[in-house]
Amino acid sequence: MTIFDGSNFSEWYERVQFSLGVLDLDLALIFDKPPEATDDSTPEQVEQSKAWAKSNRLSLMFMRMTIANNIKTSLPQTEFASEFLKSVEERFKRADKSLAGTLMAELTTMKYDGQKGIQQHILNMTEKGAKLKALGMGMDESFLVQFVLNSLPSQFAPFKIHYNTNSDQWNLNELTSKCIQEEVRLRQEGHNLALAVTHGVTKKKGKFKKGKNFPPKKSGPGEGSQSHDGKFTVSCYFCGKKGHVKKDCIKRKAWFEKRGINLSFVCYESNLAEVPSNTWWIDSGATTHVTNLMQGFLTTRKPKESEKFLYMGNRLKVEVVAVGTYRLLLETGHRMDLLNTFYVPSISRNLVSLSKLDATGYSVLFSSGQLSLMLNSVTVGSGILCDGLYKISLNHEFAQALITLHSNVGSKRGLINENSSILWHRRLGHISRERIERLVKEGILQNLDFTDFHVCVDCIKGKQTKRTKKGATRSNELLEIIHTDICGPLSVPCFTGEKYFITFIDDLSRYGYVYLMHEKSQAIDIFEMFITEVERQLDKKIKIVRSNRGGEYYGRYDESGQNPGSFAKFLEKHGIRAQYTMPGTPQQNGVTERRNRTLMEMVRSMMSYSSVPISLWGEALKTAMYILNRVPSKAVPKTPFELWTGRKPSLRHIHIWGCPAEARIYNPHEKKLDSRTISGYFIGYPNKSKGYRFYCPNHSVRIVETGNARFLENGEISGSNEPRKVDIEEIRVDIPPPFLPQEIIVPQPVQQVEDNEQNNRDGSLPLENIAIENAVEPPQPAPLRRSQRERRPTITDDYVVYLQESDFDIGIRKDPVSFSQAMESDDSSK
Repeated sequence: MTIFDGSNFSEWYERVQFSLGVLDLDLALIFDKPPEATDDSTPEQVEQSKAWAKSNRLSLMFMRMTIANNIKTSLPQTEFASEFLKSVEERFKRADKSLAGTLMAELTTMKYDGQKGIQQHILNMTEKGAKLKALGMGMDESFLVQFVLNSLPSQFAPFKIHYNTNSDQWNLNELTSKCIQEEVRLRQEGHNLALAVTHGVTKKKGKFKKGKNFPPKKSGPGEGSQSHDGKFTVSCYFCGKKGHVKKDCIKRKAWFEKRGINLSFVCYESNLAEVPSNTWWIDSGATTHVTNLMQGFLTTRKPKESEKFLYMGNRLKVEVVAVGTYRLLLETGHRMDLLNTFYVPSISRNLVSLSKLDATGYSVLFSSGQLSLMLNSVTVGSGILCDGLYKISLNHEFAQALITLHSNVGSKRGLINENSSILWHRRLGHISRERIERLVKEGILQNLDFTDFHVCVDCIKGKQTKRTKKGATRSNELLEIIHTDICGPLSVPCFTGEKYFITFIDDLSRYGYVYLMHEKSQAIDIFEMFITEVERQLDKKIKIVRSNRGGEYYGRYDESGQNPGSFAKFLEKHGIRAQYTMPGTPQQNGVTERRNRTLMEMVRSMMSYSSVPISLWGEALKTAMYILNRVPSKAVPKTPFELWTGRKPSLRHIHIWGCPAEARIYNPHEKKLDSRTISGYFIGYPNKSKGYRFYCPNHSVRIVETGNARFLENGEISGSNEPRKVDIEEIRVDIPPPFLPQEIIVPQPVQQVEDNEQNNRDGSLPLENIAIENAVEPPQPAPLRRSQRERRPTITDDYVVYLQESDFDIGIRKDPVSFSQAMESDDSSK
């Protein structure tokens, strides 16, 4: 079955109709959907409904399986085969128009090359004529005969003269048989048809100067060996081998590279003129693609020895900074990858080499100042003639983004090196170099250049502290031990009012959750939500919860000591073992203590270079936990995300927190002249969606989520901005001592003294050795503490208290029901 690739709709459509008809599955394409079968339906109606449903399901599956994957993903999802086929037809039927033009151009320019025989040549032209006829083009057989005659080489000149002077009109079959006879005659006379067509010259001997790297020639220019079957075989003038010409010789290219000879030239002198930086131009004189923009490169590498310089048309030699694959988004939506593109900041135009495009399968047609770029006979791009060169029409948003990125760095070029280690250090929330090296080693990140990884001042400002190291016993499975701690209140409340946050860390994987809170009393509600989620996702049970001895976890103090609170009772009810730290030893809960400190350090470092409000520290906190779950840790052999989910994380979507961005949000009321994006700052990743969160101070909705955005990270890694001081500290709250007297006085019984005196009378102890102890007064009860809280009335001033019904005489007499009755009543004067 023919696979539909976007350029063969008519052929694919015909084969789909034929295949489904042969398999008796085209019922859903011919008839509309019948009514759903009910209890009142007849057996014929039920059978018809089942047959239509089966035909619709299998037809839809059949058509989807015969479409290329890159096209299948862009087609709309529908439940009906007829609608699916119609959507494909509406989208790709227009491609037949350009296909007809391409076929007509090929048919009128085809020449017989003498390789596969005249019969095969005529069959190929007949096939193209049949395709044109299927596309609705009027292709008469007489026209096709003339096209065949025009494609014949000069050796067939007497044959064409005989046809023109003959009064009889030949059809294709007659023309084919006579052409075969003529070809046999020409070959018997020794005519080389392939030579005449390929080179356009007759055989001619010549002399050439021979060098040390060029073997002696056994034949003249353009002349190769001819096998016994009459077919022509070319020979290389450099290595002497058959099957290729000198310009395609691999040994010749290696010889040039070995001597460091650069084969990259830009010959057109108008390239020195100033043009917009977001424009791309077709240049037939350029031997390679050249750009002055770093934005748009998919991959980059250092130039080889033979690629370090580029020669201009004025013999100016310029330096090549990098070489890589550049992706252009054309006006039609087609993505064109330019292989081995040179990044030259000093060049004024972005050039696309015509010879390189031809080598990658593209074809270009020029007509009346217009350019058509085609791939597989389908038009994928266009351009116009401007300033002596053809300018490629790019996607408007793509071109505007190039202007934004180029102008964002001022007079310097916008250089973003995706292999920079300091770039990923800041993207990943200022994690350590060891963690980044582990990401590279495990294949999560590409190979990075660590030469620019210098001392990070932001890390010193946010992380400098004394070092501690304590040992611990690790768990053996997920959810066996959960570490938790509450941090706060913080000196700056979050923009939604929260001052606390609570963390839950799995001991085995170090995978963490963080939640913002208004009060510590919310800990029990958040823990119930956390335990429901993780136990359902992992199909395991939490066994141990390790925390400090705070009141929110253990309970409050009273006269009898610290009594279990709601959190402790919840753990006891669900069979979860609680482990608390001893008073004054927070290091026993060191996992969450260290995690909370790391989170706050990352928040300060990430917000140091950003210009977003400090009240957005909650978003930075969630982003920091998101990053820590996806980067290695010293405590675990793999990333927490991999241990928690069983698959490696992806970091391709990670960007610098707080960097400026242009986000495109969904707006159903958007007009054609409205701006397509809004300016904002990147502040994190949504919990339940795949995309990004942005803070947009000039938009009606300050916090927006979208998956379509362009991040402007240039200024974040250039070091041009001065870091700001981020004052986010945890407020220390003085907790009063437990409710106990300051001195505990234990009374001594008086009877003991009497017993000692009695023993002394017995002479068992000397009198001077007996310490007489005075009776101690019973302890005075401790004074009650008076609350310092402001006393307020039960009923505030904004409420109105009415009298009871008995005091207001309600129900004793009837109330007036009209205005006249009210004026005549006894209370009318009140």
